[in-house]
Amino acid sequence: RLGGPWLLGLLARLLLWGSPGAWASYLRRSSSCLPIPHRMALCYDIGYSEMRIPNLLEHETMTEVIQQSSSWLPLLARECHPDARIFLCSLFAPICLDRLIYPCRSLCEAVKRSCAPVMACYGYPWPEILNCNKFPADHELCIAAVSMDENSSSRRMPRASCKDCELEEASTAREILESLCANDFAVKIRILRKNTTTTISDFDLDPSKVEVLKHGPLLRTEIPARLQQWLDIDATCAHNIMRGTHAGVFVVSGEVQSDKVVVNKAYAWQKRNRNLHQAVRRWKHHRCPEQAG
Repeated sequence: RLGGPWLLGLLARLLLWGSPGAWASYLRRSSSCLPIPHRMALCYDIGYSEMRIPNLLEHETMTEVIQQSSSWLPLLARECHPDARIFLCSLFAPICLDRLIYPCRSLCEAVKRSCAPVMACYGYPWPEILNCNKFPADHELCIAAVSMDENSSSRRMPRASCKDCELEEASTAREILESLCANDFAVKIRILRKNTTTTISDFDLDPSKVEVLKHGPLLRTEIPARLQQWLDIDATCAHNIMRGTHAGVFVVSGEVQSDKVVVNKAYAWQKRNRNLHQAVRRWKHHRCPEQAG
C-alpha cells in the first residue's frame, strides 16, 4: 500500500532518474522485503507497507528494528521537526524499491538543526550513525524534505523547547498571585488552532483578546508580537496547553530571555476555576513582596 504526497513525489523522481550512483548500489542478494509490523509505531502507516531488512542502519532482524526505533518516539512527541518521522523511517524502514534510497543530506541537516538541541536537553548527543555527511547531496537520488523551507519568510519552522509545559491546576488564589509575582510578565490571552491536518499544529494569538496583567521588562505594545513568536517557535508547549481544543482562553506567565519569552505557568480561564478568577480580580490591588518592601 502506497500513499502520502512525499512518497508520490519520490516515485515521480524515480521515474525521471537514470542509473543509481555508486552510493546506492542495490543489495538484492543480502536484503529482503517484509511488511512493516503494527508494533513498529515509528513507521507503521507512514505511507508504504513494506520495508527492507537489513535496513540502512544495519539492523538485521525485525526485533532489533522495533526495539531501536521505539527509542526515537519521545523525540517525535517533542515535535521538533515536521519531517523527523520521514527522515528516521527512511533509515529504520527503507522503502522496498529496486534500489536503496537514502535521505538527502539537506533533510538530515534540517532535522538535526531542530532536533539535536532537544536531545541535548536530556543529555543525548546527535548519534554518529546519523552523521549527515554520510548521506547524498540533493542533486543525487534521495528523499528530500517535505515541509516548507525553514528560511522562508512565509512560515517559521517550529522549534520545540526543553520545557514540558502543561496546564496548571488553579489551587488557591494566593498561590496564583505568588506565581504572577515570581514571573516577568502575566497576560490573559485567547489562542486559536489554525489547522489540524499537518504534522505540527499552528497556533494564532487573538490580538483583540489580550489583557496585560503584568508587562515587566516588556512594553505593553510588544507583548502580542512576543507571544505570537512564542506560539510559532514552541510547538510542544502550545500543543500541551491547548489539549486538543480549537480555541481557548488562558492566563499565562513567564520570563523574558534575551530575544524571546518563555511561558512558565498556564491556567485555563474557565468558570470552574474560581481561584483563578479571584486571583485576577485581586491582582490590580496586589503588592508583590519586593514591592511591599
